[in-house]
Amino acid sequence: MNVGYLCMALCWLVTVSVVNGSEKNVLFILADDLGYKDLGCYGSRFYETPHLDALAVDSVRFTNAYAASPVCSPTRSSVMTGRYPARTRNTDYFGGFNSADGRVVPRRWVKPLVPAPYVERLAKELETLPEAFKKHGYATFFAGKWHLGGEGSLPTDHGFDVNKGGLERGGPYGGNKYFSPYGNKYLSDGPGGEHLPDRLAGETVRFMRSCKKPFFALLSFYSVHTPLMGRDDLVKKYQAKSDGLAMKGVDLFREEFPRKVRAVQNHVIYGAMVEAMDEAVGKVIRGLKESGKYEDTVIVFFSDNGGLSTSEGSPTSNFPLRAGKGWMYEGGIREPLLLRVPAVTKGGMVSDLLVTSTDFFPTLLEACGKDLQGGDHVDGLSIMGQLRMPRKARALFWHYPHWGNQGGIPSSAVRVGDWKLIQFYYKKGLELYHLVDDPSESVNLVDKEVGKRDELKRVLDVFMKDTDAVLPSRYEEFRGGEGFRW
Repeated sequence: MNVGYLCMALCWLVTVSVVNGSEKNVLFILADDLGYKDLGCYGSRFYETPHLDALAVDSVRFTNAYAASPVCSPTRSSVMTGRYPARTRNTDYFGGFNSADGRVVPRRWVKPLVPAPYVERLAKELETLPEAFKKHGYATFFAGKWHLGGEGSLPTDHGFDVNKGGLERGGPYGGNKYFSPYGNKYLSDGPGGEHLPDRLAGETVRFMRSCKKPFFALLSFYSVHTPLMGRDDLVKKYQAKSDGLAMKGVDLFREEFPRKVRAVQNHVIYGAMVEAMDEAVGKVIRGLKESGKYEDTVIVFFSDNGGLSTSEGSPTSNFPLRAGKGWMYEGGIREPLLLRVPAVTKGGMVSDLLVTSTDFFPTLLEACGKDLQGGDHVDGLSIMGQLRMPRKARALFWHYPHWGNQGGIPSSAVRVGDWKLIQFYYKKGLELYHLVDDPSESVNLVDKEVGKRDELKRVLDVFMKDTDAVLPSRYEEFRGGEGFRW
């Protein structure tokens, strides 16, 4: 028996009545493209994240927490609905190539597979997490990146009372991007040069301080998504840090066919972006404490997919985890997760519990003493419930039937216990890894552990059937143009 689990369970049994006896607020902080190793409390020695490290000391830090997808929109959909992207058909980032929308198939995607069609809108008929809280009298607030649809499918169409900056775009691509003027019709411009992470934090603090009811607030940073832009003072700081590293003879990149993957964290601008986001988190936590609401607020910190390591500047490294954003390997889906439930979770604890982004829907309801809605969050299990004894055995699933912009291959995957099976739909076939012995997924055991391979494949097949998962289609005949270049 893991001693951490025992302590956690005892803590739960003693204090659960405290949580159920009072109204709790919720602050959910969601980063964009932040990698598993990008925080000091998760092992980074280059990026400085003192505020999140301090939150970790006051929270449970999870080491096996996962996004439901290696890219953003699907994971965000899973947070909102408690359903896997395969079930909602939100399997790729919104605004990407969709073979269902009638556009010409890009030549590079045609041979040998056409990616599966998907739905680029959060279904209105599915109840969302903020809508569930509104039924309990909560005020709801959203700030930052939405990327779950445009007009008719904005935050205010899915249960949020307030929307500060959420629109269809996947990054801060208007105006001066990360600096005011923002060119965002849902976020008024600030003074020239105002920094977006700080502005979003300020909007969140103002809402929390002024709110007279229990609240559900989602601060969804655009950080650290591209474009890579940092504050001048922080860029200078990280340039000095980078210059001071002993990098002679160090290989900055490794092979991850057909790409190269960054192996060392030393990107100056990315470091500046991570620290600026951390400062914004610190501003929000400080605002909660100054308003006297910290001890009544459940806090979650999470990221929507793995760190960007194989394209678009390859700004971070997830090593020893393999690959990064857009890939089905651990670097693309394993995330930092901090959870603080006042009077329940024991600060400074580390948990290896298997958690995925569909779990937030039931977790936050239960943490606030509300009835669960199993008919809505059908793929989520409450983390609170899993901390009790005995733990419920479970499998985690992923379905990404698309070519990742970052080099990933159409694939599905399942993790059960320490084992993970990946089903690639082009060339590579099945891969099987024991993640405790081999966190880097370097030794494919698919031919050695045949029994485990077949067991996990049966579990994955049941999931695919249950969700009616859509697969990529083969393009048996393709005429004209150059062939597919792998």
